[in-house]
Formats: sequence, C-alpha cells, structure tokens
Amino acid sequence: QVQLVESGGGSVQSGGSLRLSCAASGYRYSTDFMGWFRQAPGKEREGVSAIYTGSTYYADAVKGRFTISQNNAKNTVYLQMDSLKPDDTAMYYCALTRRIRYGSDFRPLDQYGYNTWGQGTQVTVST
Repeated sequence: QVQLVESGGGSVQSGGSLRLSCAASGYRYSTDFMGWFRQAPGKEREGVSAIYTGSTYYADAVKGRFTISQNNAKNTVYLQMDSLKPDDTAMYYCALTRRIRYGSDFRPLDQYGYNTWGQGTQVTVST
C-alpha cells in the first residue's frame, strides 16, 4: 500500500514562496491521480491542484501562482507556491487515488475521489 509523506511547509511573509513535496513509498502507477488539498481552521478541505499523466489541474484561487509537478524517478510530487497570500494559510495534504478508469463523475479536485492521504504540512502566510 502506498504511503504519502508531505514536507516543505513553513511560515513566510505575503508574497513569498514555498515548495511542498509529497514522497510516495511503495509502488506507484502512471495512472495514479495525485492531488494537493488544503484545510484552513473552521473550513472544509478544498482541492488545490492535481496531476495525472502530465495533465494538471488548479483551483481558480491558485491559478497562475501555484505549479504542480512530479518526478517519477523519485516518486515525488511537488507544489511550487509563489506569490503567497494570507488566505493560503492552511494545512496542506497530499492525496492519491488509483483507478483502472476515471469516469466522467471523477473530479480531480474533489477530496472524496481520493483514498490515500498524507499527514499534512502546515503553511502559514503572514502580512
């Protein structure tokens, strides 16, 4: 079974950058969907970005500021976060889902489509 471990969180000032990493242990398939989600205090967990066989997906709130990528040789997915804002403050989670086929009902940024989660890494952006 795949396990996910996030790292790279921290505290930065508004306008700063961070790069999150998600290292996957165990075998990964090229057909795995990998996603980044975040949850701020008192709010629901929301999808931030996802990647699948090179295709990428972003929430409107982060388009143009965040970039998702992966290094298959290292079994790692990254989230480069630039121009950070205080509203980006949250616990960030990496997630994975593995299906033989992704039907039209699958939403890359919907947390309920994912079944493997990391423990999270905190991102705090101050003014």
